[in-house]
Amino acid sequence: MGDGGPPGAVLRKLVAEAVGVDGAALLDAVDLVERGDDPGPAARLPALVDSGDAVVGVVPRADTGLARRLLGSGDGGDAGGDDGGDDDRGDGGDGGTVRLVFTGRAANRFTGPSGAVLRSVLAEHGVEAYRHDGDSPIGVLLVDDRAVVGLFDESGLAALLWADAPTVREWAAATCRRYLSAAEPA
Repeated sequence: MGDGGPPGAVLRKLVAEAVGVDGAALLDAVDLVERGDDPGPAARLPALVDSGDAVVGVVPRADTGLARRLLGSGDGGDAGGDDGGDDDRGDGGDGGTVRLVFTGRAANRFTGPSGAVLRSVLAEHGVEAYRHDGDSPIGVLLVDDRAVVGLFDESGLAALLWADAPTVREWAAATCRRYLSAAEPA
């Protein structure tokens, strides 16, 4: 994370600035894990995402291992070796709505050789996928009424923060709407 400190501290600071509160004030309103914690962010994400009926989000990275974990968490499926999406839990067969905006490196997967396979796997899991031409240093999800925010670095998901606090939820919802309005179907 360079000179910004540990990934958890960097993520907490980014979210605090985004919602307009002091980082210390945010401490009691959020839960946070970072790489090195047990369980770490990649292990915590599937349960957080799978707990919701509706998921909307912005996905900046498409990590194969994390995609397999998320796709498998909802319906016992497997990503089949493709490069699904970091935050794609599928609908788990329970009729949930999943709408993801892929941006940055993740969006580039749709234009590469695996693009058709990626679209097919996402559609199989009931995911409405969109492509955004910009980028984001963080992934942002709104899982029902819970905000889930992930910070990525060169090694993947470095920290994960989640909160039910209204200010964080409102910011996450506004962020997702902003990216969705600027995206096109994948």
